[in-house]
Amino acid sequence: MKLLYVKGSPRGEKSTSARVAEAFITAYRTRNPQAEIDEIDLWQENFPEFNGDSAAAKMSFFGEGTLDGARKTAWDQIVAITQRFASADDYLFTVPMWNGGIPYRLKLYIDIMTQPGLMFGFDPVKGYSGVLQGKRATTVYTSGVYSPGVPPAFGTDFHSTYFNDWLRFIGITDTATVRYQPTLLTSDPAAGLAKARDEAVRAGQR
Repeated sequence: MKLLYVKGSPRGEKSTSARVAEAFITAYRTRNPQAEIDEIDLWQENFPEFNGDSAAAKMSFFGEGTLDGARKTAWDQIVAITQRFASADDYLFTVPMWNGGIPYRLKLYIDIMTQPGLMFGFDPVKGYSGVLQGKRATTVYTSGVYSPGVPPAFGTDFHSTYFNDWLRFIGITDTATVRYQPTLLTSDPAAGLAKARDEAVRAGQR
């Protein structure tokens, strides 16, 4: 078994989502002592920009231009990053809310990998289909003010809705969600964090 842990927060040891993720990893190691755990810190990885060459490489699969030169180099980088991701059996993501959405480094990671033939296929009658079947994912969502059910003045959730849809899009439908929201409005943050960590333990044991 291989677990890929994708860190979405740049706050290091001060990250609340990372503290919740630690509980998951401890439970996961106990359940799967022989498992390999691969960590990707989105803020330390040297990702290429998804630029014109990357876009042109993608469009070559739709008959627009050829895959050579700079386009070939860009595509080789995309394939290497995607293969590392796709090699995992299980996934753990920490996803803090940034301005209602996901952190830009996570969005870049998604944009690099979500390519035809690598992450999804397309049928003109049936539509899109995800390639990564039979895998499991756990996502830790955190936010400072937003919480499910709060009035619009406290924010709108575009981050879990977007990210959950992306997982489904690439074929990962066996998912678990752990939330620690909100951290600033709750009357007992410690109890909320303890509850989130307990949920993460159960997700790691599943």
